[in-house]
Amino acid sequence: MDTSHYQKILLDLKHEVSGRISAIDRDIRHEGMSADWTEQASERENDEVLESLGNSSEQELSMINFALQRIEENNYFNCDECGDTIPRARLDLLPFTAHCVNCAEKSEH
Repeated sequence: MDTSHYQKILLDLKHEVSGRISAIDRDIRHEGMSADWTEQASERENDEVLESLGNSSEQELSMINFALQRIEENNYFNCDECGDTIPRARLDLLPFTAHCVNCAEKSEH
């Protein structure tokens, strides 16, 4: 099966997520804290949210890289857990998924 369509989608996603991670890193490294205690507390809360978003983005980037690796290894359309075929409809929605619906549902419980 041809993976070039999915490879392009994944590379575009990788570029987008990498940009998001860079922007989050820049925002977290903002210079100077406010002298106002209330503003400092707000800035700390914002940093915590940014760190959470950054962690989620890093995890997404890892899944994208794994999907690209699976394309290189000719395993992209096969579930990483059971080996069954991952339906194209699922890959269209989640191009970085490594699991068929059944295995994904099992891992959620």
